Amino acid sequence: MYKLLRQLLFLLPPEQAHQLSMFFLRLACSTSPSRRLIRKFFDPGSQQPIQIGGLLFKNRVGLAAGFDKNAIHLRELSCLGFGHVEIGTVTPQPQRGNERPRLFRLPQDKALINRMGFNNDGVVTIARRLKEWREQGQKKSDGQPPLIIGGNIGKNKVTSNEEAWRDYEFCFERLHPWVDYFVVNVSSPNTPGLRALQEKESLKKILTLLQQRNNEKKIQRPLLLKIAPDLSSAQVDDVIALALEIKLDGLVVSNTTIERSGLSTEANRVSRIGAGGLSGAPLREKNTELLRYITERTRGSIPLIASGGIFTAADALEKTKAGATLVQVWTGFIYEGPVIARNIGKAF
Repeated sequence: MYKLLRQLLFLLPPEQAHQLSMFFLRLACSTSPSRRLIRKFFDPGSQQPIQIGGLLFKNRVGLAAGFDKNAIHLRELSCLGFGHVEIGTVTPQPQRGNERPRLFRLPQDKALINRMGFNNDGVVTIARRLKEWREQGQKKSDGQPPLIIGGNIGKNKVTSNEEAWRDYEFCFERLHPWVDYFVVNVSSPNTPGLRALQEKESLKKILTLLQQRNNEKKIQRPLLLKIAPDLSSAQVDDVIALALEIKLDGLVVSNTTIERSGLSTEANRVSRIGAGGLSGAPLREKNTELLRYITERTRGSIPLIASGGIFTAADALEKTKAGATLVQVWTGFIYEGPVIARNIGKAF
């Protein structure tokens, strides 16, 4: 059924299709009885809870950052069987993002190219929305375990790299009461100069500051770093060394890639699309290799969340065998539909 629906949705521009889909999902989840029915249908089955950084995830399958940037659809997404949802990327000030069109489908490759540019409502509005979710939405969860919420944080486009630490600190402080864990995003290819913050000294300044602020709180939130799949071996080694040195709670592996090799889509069309991060099936093998490399170098001592090229239960099992504890989907959700968490979750 979803294949037919997907054909219809793919007639619309990607962002419009996303908004329409979420409108109908919100409508379907508007009453308590309908939510119970939807939860029952999409339930991936009872599983052993997974622990990372003191948090218990009810299953291994989560929704990656970028799908619900502004924490608008948490109730609806919790009905689809996800164990966690990562909101954001959130920046201190609201951003419109890059000019449209900025999201492109590559159906032949089961992939997307995006250059969204951290479009979001800003941390103050999103924190208020999360506060309302915590205080009201969870009371209407129909007796279900609470959904784990991650906060993916970044810097505003106009903020220089020298001042980037201020943006991350600002977002951290305002989201801290309302999210369960944090992911520091310095790996998006769509904010000019952002990936330069992946260099060891820049990273260390940001992460140690956030850890210091975290340690000042009564409740400490797990702090993770999201890395790019395009890092050199030396850069990955630097990230690993830093993560071990400062006892980071985990890594999200990985963001989108700027590579375009091996695509089935016509090269001229890919060239016309232009800049942006590629996600989806073409990233699967590269992502798995990176997971395996980090696992071997750290002997499995750093928790890893796999994000990239996950469409099926087999894909997810490949990631866990490579060392991932949890998996996240995004592009897979677009191509496989709302049953993806159920289908993957039942494999564990």
